[in-house]
Amino acid sequence: MTFAPPATTVRPLSGPDELPLFQRLTYVLDHELADDLATGRRRPEWMWVALRGDRLVGRIAWWTGQPGSAPQALDFFDLDDTLPVAEREVVGKQLLETAVASVVPAGSPRPEYGRYVRPDWREDRAAREAVETRIRVMEASGARMLVERLRLEWREGTPVPTDAGRLRFRPVTGREDLLTLMTPVMEGTLDAHGQDDLASGLSAREAAEKHYDEDFAGLATPREWWRIAELPDGSPVGFVVPARNNYHPMISYIGVLPEHRGHGYIDDILAEGTRVLATQGVDRIRAATDLGNVPMARSFERLGYVNFERAFNMVWDRP
Repeated sequence: MTFAPPATTVRPLSGPDELPLFQRLTYVLDHELADDLATGRRRPEWMWVALRGDRLVGRIAWWTGQPGSAPQALDFFDLDDTLPVAEREVVGKQLLETAVASVVPAGSPRPEYGRYVRPDWREDRAAREAVETRIRVMEASGARMLVERLRLEWREGTPVPTDAGRLRFRPVTGREDLLTLMTPVMEGTLDAHGQDDLASGLSAREAAEKHYDEDFAGLATPREWWRIAELPDGSPVGFVVPARNNYHPMISYIGVLPEHRGHGYIDDILAEGTRVLATQGVDRIRAATDLGNVPMARSFERLGYVNFERAFNMVWDRP
């Protein structure tokens, strides 16, 4: 029997006053929406709803970290999980393609889709069904799964790691100082985003520049927090970028040069980044690492970071 869904209206929000409508479905980032709208990180025309009469059955929204620029990420995509799965998929496909046609200029690459999920989402039947439904809708539009990540948090009251004394730390002196170390780290990276950049044809240097410009250049926190790790003779070992984004303090990036891997230096470098932020009196420090990057995940665990959530990222290859 062919499924014939009830009539669904898909449209953008008319303005910030419709935020309560958008929030009839829920997601862990809901508390950020009002401030994002006020600061320009979101726009009503980037926030779309699927309605059946007065009932909200789906919503989607994009975000940018640079107000005034094009959307950088698709980070809200919610469906009414009380609907049958087949019906949800129909709503999701209509919502996604209608909104994309308006928000993303024709011929432009689609911003990456990111979703936060419970750490045990595969073990809970309802959670798994909800996540996999969204994934299928994205895949039907041409997206592919890039990576699943661990989201981690160091919390106030956790012991601040001490300095083992094996390395010296100095502030980063400028863009080139950091790029010189990011480039060789990129060559052997376990990070899926870095690997994807290299697979696209970028050189290690170009991929490092892309990450610097997209992830670090807009950070408002002091560059003096960023650290280069060196051996006592001054030879560089790695680096860490402790920072604060619009929402929380974080370990933005961390790396060990290929020739120094396997000696446990990652713990020393992560400990330094954690100390830098802990001295600012923060109550938590956020971080993330790819599920497949086992050495990094174990380092976070040893230093007291807890895995409170997971995330997955999906991408559309360029047209």
